[in-house]
Amino acid sequence: MGSASSRDHLMKLLEPVVSAEGLDLEDITVTQAGKRRLLRVIVDRDGGVSLDHIADVSQAVSAALDDTDAMGQSAYTLEVSSPGVDRPLTEPRHWRRAARRLVKAEMRDGSVVEGRIMAADDDGVDLDVAGAARRLDYEDLARGRVQVEFRRIDDVDGDEG
Repeated sequence: MGSASSRDHLMKLLEPVVSAEGLDLEDITVTQAGKRRLLRVIVDRDGGVSLDHIADVSQAVSAALDDTDAMGQSAYTLEVSSPGVDRPLTEPRHWRRAARRLVKAEMRDGSVVEGRIMAADDDGVDLDVAGAARRLDYEDLARGRVQVEFRRIDDVDGDEG
């Protein structure tokens, strides 16, 4: 089984398992780590993922893999985590979950727009670009990335002076 078909097989196997835990399966990667393989399962949900969520879904995924031969007979390490800040924003739910964050949006025409996500729905995202509202439709977006901020807007809003 090739790596693409193996990944697809794992996605189909694990998506309902992760969904049953109230999470979205964002990605799966299998990489060689010495003599073992590393199976990395990336999960997320609205409101973020806690360590308890990670532990619960890790046990459920482990049980599902034990019940099948999806990983074959050779040893592997299972790692379940949430997406990092460097994850590209490619789905409407990614944009929605990044509300109030500063992002750099790459447009299909090659231009780049940087602004703060004010809202996102099924059709597009509303950004505050230098104090002006700008609507970007998903069909015009290639992808976006959250920009690392040392002092996020949430921190500024909570300051009294």
